[in-house]
Amino acid sequence: MSRGPGAALACCVLAAAAGGCGSSATKSSSSPSPSGASTHTVTSSLKPSGTPKYASPPSSAAVQSGSVQIAYRQISIRPDTLKVRVGSTITWTNYDSVEHNVTSQGGPQRLASGNFGEGATFAVKLSKPGIIHYLCTIHPTSMNGTIEVVR
Repeated sequence: MSRGPGAALACCVLAAAAGGCGSSATKSSSSPSPSGASTHTVTSSLKPSGTPKYASPPSSAAVQSGSVQIAYRQISIRPDTLKVRVGSTITWTNYDSVEHNVTSQGGPQRLASGNFGEGATFAVKLSKPGIIHYLCTIHPTSMNGTIEVVR
């Protein structure tokens, strides 16, 4: 019995979805089922692809000071770029049901929160001017940000 182009299209979409997101290896096989219909199995090993791409705050971005909030929500960072004054306290809050962390990648001040779960926070007072690139080492390609600290 033929299922038509709709079933073939659905199978291709599922195969593409399973193999996307930085997948480095995908295997696909077809085999007949007892009813004679063909089944399609897809296996893949997912690995992050590439290095994080850090955005920069726009030159026109307002300089914030005092207590500044960053949300970890839906495996992303909001806002992912900030311009803040020296002496500001940045607080990251995890709104996801999975753990995240804050880990700096160079810059004038080291950030290393360790993993923290849903509802938890990590705060740091920024004491030196410069550019801080940071990421969640668990989700580095979708969760990375930049803080420009100014006098």
